[in-house]
Amino acid sequence: MSDDPETARQIAELAADNRPLLILDVDDVVLEFIRPFPHFLKSRGFGLTLASFRLTGNIAETTSGRLIEQPEVTALLGDFFDAQADWQSVTEGAEQALASLGDRAEIVLLTAMPHRHRAARRAHLDALGLPYPLLTTEMAKGPAVAKLRGKRGRPVAFVDDQPANLISARNSVADAHLFHLMADNSLRAYLPPVPDDIVSVEDWREAAPKIASALGL
Repeated sequence: MSDDPETARQIAELAADNRPLLILDVDDVVLEFIRPFPHFLKSRGFGLTLASFRLTGNIAETTSGRLIEQPEVTALLGDFFDAQADWQSVTEGAEQALASLGDRAEIVLLTAMPHRHRAARRAHLDALGLPYPLLTTEMAKGPAVAKLRGKRGRPVAFVDDQPANLISARNSVADAHLFHLMADNSLRAYLPPVPDDIVSVEDWREAAPKIASALGL
């Protein structure tokens, strides 16, 4: 897997830190996504019916019932992320959990989104009192996790709602501690079981002590 050069540039800007490393996905890990997104779609004349764990094929034009194709989904996602401050709130328990971990671990947010949305997301996170460094990537997350960890061999934990991203991290950092957390646990029904070496957690209350233990905090 290759690096995203813009992600690598963002990582290079981070200050050196030798503390254990906690890398967090943003959507449906730190910020709500799947709950507010249908309300956004409704405001644009679309509806979401989740019959599988993907957006394409599950979004329909309200008036006609026409399922929209990938380019339209991508455009709507772009509009949503442009207006994210109007829609996305902090997932339950995340703010408290990160505050409890942040004095002992380096926390970095790693979000899979077009780089052009980074400034809007940075401003929104700051307004919510979440000042942790934010990285965007348009490629697989594993190489970014490896580059973030660097060569110092410090403990690293990675939390994401997408099993594919966790598997990507495992492929790049074999000893990473991986946690599968979803803001809406009802969506687990659409996923195959996560691999045995990935820890599934129901919420931040369960996740925080397990992450602390894994990182030796």
